[in-house]
Amino acid sequence: MDRDGTMTIDWQEWRDHFLLHSLENVEDVLYFWKHSTVLDIGECLTVPDEFSEQEKLTGMWWKQLVAGAVAGAVSRTGTAPLDRLKVFMQVHASKTNRLNILGGLRSMIQEGGVHSLWRGNGINVLKIAPESAIKFMAYEQIKRAIRGQQETLHVQERFVAGSLAGATAQTIIYPMEVLKTRLTLRRTGQYKGLLDCAWQILEREGPRAFYRGYLPNVLGIIPYAGIDLAVYETLKNRWLQQYSHDSADPGILVLLACGTISSTCGQIASYPLALVRTRMQAQASIEGAPQLSMLGLLRHILSQEGVRGLYRGIAPNFMKVIPAVSISYVVYENMKQALGVTSRSSASSPGSPSSTTGLWISRNLSHGILTMRGLDPGTPSTGS
Repeated sequence: MDRDGTMTIDWQEWRDHFLLHSLENVEDVLYFWKHSTVLDIGECLTVPDEFSEQEKLTGMWWKQLVAGAVAGAVSRTGTAPLDRLKVFMQVHASKTNRLNILGGLRSMIQEGGVHSLWRGNGINVLKIAPESAIKFMAYEQIKRAIRGQQETLHVQERFVAGSLAGATAQTIIYPMEVLKTRLTLRRTGQYKGLLDCAWQILEREGPRAFYRGYLPNVLGIIPYAGIDLAVYETLKNRWLQQYSHDSADPGILVLLACGTISSTCGQIASYPLALVRTRMQAQASIEGAPQLSMLGLLRHILSQEGVRGLYRGIAPNFMKVIPAVSISYVVYENMKQALGVTSRSSASSPGSPSSTTGLWISRNLSHGILTMRGLDPGTPSTGS
């Protein structure tokens, strides 16, 4: 398609390609590109999935959401011990308490047994459904407000709509984030369950406690998303310029490398804010811990532990990414088959790209890297 070699696809190139290389159903190709990947690493910062009018009428949209929710639940459950270890090290590791990965796992098992490694996982799974639903509904409403009389939205407008939808969902479900942190860090017998934990926080600390750490949580999205996008685009363009003479298909290893490096850079940039958020959520439950603001806590960590103190627990956070993505993708594909959402996204159907190419283009579309001027891939030919 890219006849002028600019590494972007404008409307004329797109139109000419499909006029000269006609397919039975162009919408099937767009559908495959949109819904070929769902990656859940436990802290979802992606733009919400969007659905065409036909998908909404046929009920495919809720099947996609259910498949994604189940994939996220299984993925988070499978990596819950690493997630709890990350939170444990964020809050309790220090210069005087040098927790490593094996030491942290051993201490948690000694305190509460093997099943204690899954503390806090219940609410982490429980919040998937409301977060996805709120994000989806908010995205649709914000998109409609931004679009106005326009027929389509530009990439930048989609990014703004997605970011606002994510912030809306985070604002509403944030008390569940606080409860998840408290339940993850709880000692054996400290709480009888979720409701008891919520009641104790409300009784002892008041309603404001459910929004401790909200500011660093929202601010952390900005460096993560921005750096992840910038690094991925840089790596992608470098590969295309040097190695795409024979084929534009990079292969799964190149995809994994680019995605892993960009995500790692984004996490490194935003991790201090994530650590401050977790400590603010937990500090009221720790005896003798000072009740500090975001800036006060940052200064305290830097003065007591140095820059390294801002990265406590980052090792298990990195360790969980690859298994979380792998589990999420496998479960999602199987759930789609079980729910009957396979006929139009099958890689073997006429006119559909290979699964690797679909993964590549889906990743590019989700980051807004392919510039399709005047084309809305989320709207079918029969839609509004």
